[in-house]
Amino acid sequence: MIGGVSERIQKDRLKADGLGSVHTAIQYQNQDFQALRLECLQNGSLFEDPMFPAEPDSLGFKELGAGSAKTRGVEWTRPAEMTASPQFIVGGATRTDICQGALGDCWLLAAIGSLTLNEHLLHRVVPHSQSFNHQYAGIFHFQFWQFGEWVDVVVDDRLPVKDGELLFVHSAEGREFWSALLEKAYAKLNGSYEALSGGSTTEGFEDFTGGVAEMYELKNAPRGLYGVVRKALERGSLLGCSIDITGAFDMEAVTFKKLVKGHAYSVTGVRQVDRRGQQERLIRIRNPWGQVEWTGAWSDNSSEWSAVDSADKDQLLCGMEDGEFWMSFQEFLHQFSRLEICNLTPDALSQDTTGFWNTAMFEGGWRRGSTAGGCRNHPNTFWINPQYRICLLEEDDDPEDDDAACSFLVALMQKDRRRHRRHGQEAHTIGFAIYEIPEEDRGGPSVHLKKDFFLRRSSCARSETFINLREVSARLRLPPGEYLVVPSTFEPAKEADFVLRVFTEKQSETGEMDDIIEACFDQEEDISEEDIDDSFKSMFAQLSGNDQQISGRELRTVLNRVVSKHRDLQTDGFSMESCRSMVSLMDKDGSARLGLLEFQVLWNKIRKWLGIFREFDLDKSGCMSSYEMRLALENGGFKLNNKLHQMLVARYADSETIDFDNFTCCLLKLEAMFKIFYELDRNRAGTVEMNIIEWLCMSMCG
Repeated sequence: MIGGVSERIQKDRLKADGLGSVHTAIQYQNQDFQALRLECLQNGSLFEDPMFPAEPDSLGFKELGAGSAKTRGVEWTRPAEMTASPQFIVGGATRTDICQGALGDCWLLAAIGSLTLNEHLLHRVVPHSQSFNHQYAGIFHFQFWQFGEWVDVVVDDRLPVKDGELLFVHSAEGREFWSALLEKAYAKLNGSYEALSGGSTTEGFEDFTGGVAEMYELKNAPRGLYGVVRKALERGSLLGCSIDITGAFDMEAVTFKKLVKGHAYSVTGVRQVDRRGQQERLIRIRNPWGQVEWTGAWSDNSSEWSAVDSADKDQLLCGMEDGEFWMSFQEFLHQFSRLEICNLTPDALSQDTTGFWNTAMFEGGWRRGSTAGGCRNHPNTFWINPQYRICLLEEDDDPEDDDAACSFLVALMQKDRRRHRRHGQEAHTIGFAIYEIPEEDRGGPSVHLKKDFFLRRSSCARSETFINLREVSARLRLPPGEYLVVPSTFEPAKEADFVLRVFTEKQSETGEMDDIIEACFDQEEDISEEDIDDSFKSMFAQLSGNDQQISGRELRTVLNRVVSKHRDLQTDGFSMESCRSMVSLMDKDGSARLGLLEFQVLWNKIRKWLGIFREFDLDKSGCMSSYEMRLALENGGFKLNNKLHQMLVARYADSETIDFDNFTCCLLKLEAMFKIFYELDRNRAGTVEMNIIEWLCMSMCG
């Protein structure tokens, strides 16, 4: 546990210094591309990746598992073994470089296709200066955004081949391999190629840009969606669309007018044209397959173009890619089921972008017993979920809208769910609720709000649904003010890490609602032997033996004798380790034993904590739930943040319950650590400095 804590602290410090930012990507699995390439060049060898080996496990676990029909006869081949003159990129990366193979990842390919429209974004994901000629060593690298961090992923260039052809994504230009290697790096990041099967284009959009996605069901398209699309394209956003299927037989079925069901398309432009004096809104779509195009109104050779000014017609139809077509926006709403938009962060946008969102991001986690409270249907635990404050300061300047409101996007993403597919674990059902903070509480301290707040108020906005997707997002408009966002799983006690992101059109202030860490202790009276009554002295004399001091073993005997008489307490008894720790924390003279005065002080604390324990054992079960413990700790004078509650539950709870002995040990340890810190932090600076001896003495004492 200590190693894990120190690792997390070190990671937090490195992130604060910029590691994981767009400028300083984290080396995935600690693989350094430059160092590995140099080593191979010096050895005269080609790189073979031990982290994603050319073995069946890297292909998949079920349909692409070892021995499956789809993988029978697959060989791992380097490009130089497939063609005489392999190239990384030929004539720039274009949408025709992305042809789908035997993997159901058209969602990913549509995202890559949109990426090629933006050279600035593409070159971040596909770093420059990679080739099969200069400094070639069989190693390539790509960069992806993963849950708030940019990571640099290394791969070797051994690609899965069947019957002499690349098994998965490939370029129409047979000697070009950047797209196949990019797909391999993304498969490595997610655990296997099969883990990429099935998904939403927005997932690829986000992992290539660090942007935040939103989704629209087109049968319920909101008023003004055309303006949203136009604004998104002006901002450099990436857009995708698809047609729902009604059954397995429908998958990739081609409609009468050559649209493909269950297939991911890219949206590449919008335009308004004059047709016989009428303004017609058009939208440009691209099929990553290339050769299958819409044949209805406004398709390449349709009659509608004859009624459009020839200069406009030439401009719109010139340079169209294979698989790219125009259609009317109304027809688009009728033919397609879903539109997905990925809004980009300022660091992803080029300088000439006309506008961008303001962004804030929080990393959090749901942990059983401490922060996994479930949705509003569970009022006893809902309040323990992480909480975040948004202060919306400025109204939108939209001349078409009379309402004074602020537009913003909230997106909740759970981490690493594709990697868990191999073990039969799918995404949790997640969502979020938003509450208005009352005027009297605005501008106050950002403390974690308790159960009563949520019992008295309804949410003012929420995610449209709780759903088992990687990410749930919503575009919202609320009046200026302060709001609280509560992300949760649908059921309590579901564990996952998450990223919560807030995009606002105008300036805003955001922050986590978490308690300030502090402890308030009752003033301890100085006691002398004269203050101790005779019956207590007599008990102490019987327990302590000839040396008149109580050891850890003797303390265990007396505490277990006492708690066994309290039949309302559920406990396995105090362990030897716990009692030694208690003696060590209370021992003032270094004897590893408790004298009469020390024992009296400890005894008084235990009696006080027993009262708190009984008060907050709300259901009188004899033990406390983890959320009851949170309230009990606060009553005992300890204000702790979510991270500390999480650690305490992991350390002292058993199946989300805390018995009296663990509760006592927890309080004693907390009190001792706070007092040590406060004594060392004489200037109340919030930091202390220790040498190695002092650190070890302090950390080992309990």
